[in-house]
Amino acid sequence: MTTDMSAIIVDDESLARKGLRLRLAEIDGVEVVAECSNGKEALSKVAELEPDLIFLDIQMPGMSGFDVVSKLQQDDMPLIIFVTAYDEYAIKAFDVHAVDYLLKPIEDGRLQEAVDRALDHKSMDGVVTDKQRLLELIISITGKSESAITQLLKDHTGSEAYPERIAIKDGGETTLVPTADIDWVDAAGDYMCIHANEETHVMRITMKELEDQLDPSNFQRVHRSTIVNLDRVTKVCSHMNGEFHLILNNGASIKMSRSYKEKVKHFF
Repeated sequence: MTTDMSAIIVDDESLARKGLRLRLAEIDGVEVVAECSNGKEALSKVAELEPDLIFLDIQMPGMSGFDVVSKLQQDDMPLIIFVTAYDEYAIKAFDVHAVDYLLKPIEDGRLQEAVDRALDHKSMDGVVTDKQRLLELIISITGKSESAITQLLKDHTGSEAYPERIAIKDGGETTLVPTADIDWVDAAGDYMCIHANEETHVMRITMKELEDQLDPSNFQRVHRSTIVNLDRVTKVCSHMNGEFHLILNNGASIKMSRSYKEKVKHFF
């Protein structure tokens, strides 16, 4: 027996929210738990309800749908289905790994397809498959060939590189910490504590913003408030309560929550 995905609808137009809610009520597998009229409300409801899925408008006053995605900090990132009247954002939707991209007015068949895709995404680790599906979707929306879309994506993301050093400001001084020297990072309120070479540097930045600066092939979130350098891990210890501790080469013990076990096990 499968459990419905909990969903939030975010759109600044009340009629659009109502219409989408009514149509989703006719579809198995998804339960709308909240409606939001702007990005600020959406972030608050996501933090409160931790939904599986967000139907997210892109063009909204104050905070766009992409702004909302950039500010989301969840242990498990909600699945995103963009709902918009404009097709020019399809490439960017791909860039932030949206599950689907629905054009208004939404056809019933496309809405069902989007929900099915989200259900599939939730039940499997098919990141590559999902990217291919979204690539095919963008091709159908834009009418461009796969090679043309691939080149656009390359042009859009090709300049992205992970910095070799992190700049940490402390008063009038800035310390450049090589990312290769970082052992682990943990959160302390609005600050990140960066542990490197037996020193701790404090940086005012969100976990998501810092995570985006670190190469995921080396750095992975292992807890809601912890990122670890996988090259430093020498041992994984399990505990009776189902939690794990990662032992680093400097002797530090880092707690890994159960929800992150599947995400990092292939690195060991």
